[in-house]
Amino acid sequence: MPSGIPEKRFRGIKFCSRIKKVDSLSILLQPHDLETCIQPLLKTWFEDSVCPIQRVVQLFQEKLAFVLHAALSYTPVEVRESDERTKNDINRFLRAASLQGLVQEATVTSLCMAMSEEQCKSMVIDCSGPQPQFHNAGSNRFCEEWTQVFLNGSEGGNPFLFRQILENFKLKAIQDINNLKRFIRQAEMNHYALFKCYLFLKNCGSGDVLLKIVKVEHAEMQEAKNVITVLEEFMRESAVA
Repeated sequence: MPSGIPEKRFRGIKFCSRIKKVDSLSILLQPHDLETCIQPLLKTWFEDSVCPIQRVVQLFQEKLAFVLHAALSYTPVEVRESDERTKNDINRFLRAASLQGLVQEATVTSLCMAMSEEQCKSMVIDCSGPQPQFHNAGSNRFCEEWTQVFLNGSEGGNPFLFRQILENFKLKAIQDINNLKRFIRQAEMNHYALFKCYLFLKNCGSGDVLLKIVKVEHAEMQEAKNVITVLEEFMRESAVA
């Protein structure tokens, strides 16, 4: 509660503020709006937002890790020789699994451009055969571990469970990004924190993607860029060793 405002008055201010928000919402949403705009979305929400996640998990099984990695890293994806529903399911899964809306919009735009320039090729999902085939696909331990969580959830057969697992996947990714950013700020002044950054990247399972994201976010911060450059060298040396 702000200092200098009595508790009862403060509660009254909050209550009035909520009433104003409700009034504003009622003005925006007239009865005919509910019928023409909102109700159709609610009727198709389950089929459009929940069922595709379950179908994609069942379609790809262990290969779901490739799709999760593409969503997390904003790798372009091309679906070939697929029926319309499967293609829509994959695209909806990718949108639902991405961090768009959870990280800065400028970061998302720059990251998409950086990934496109770096990889040159989209990940291709070829659905022409009995089993989908992946080309130019990437993965990491983080996505592989979450794939197992999805597959374990298949035993229950509850479509809503897959949606919850996907939200938890994104939450964990955001937590890891925030932890890495905090370590980088500390590493600008502390060599031990730099070592902590390296250990975190090595153990989190998604260091490849996290480094790309924070590199884009810190593009204008010279000290942070220097830390990230050192971390990239450490990770390359670790991969070769």
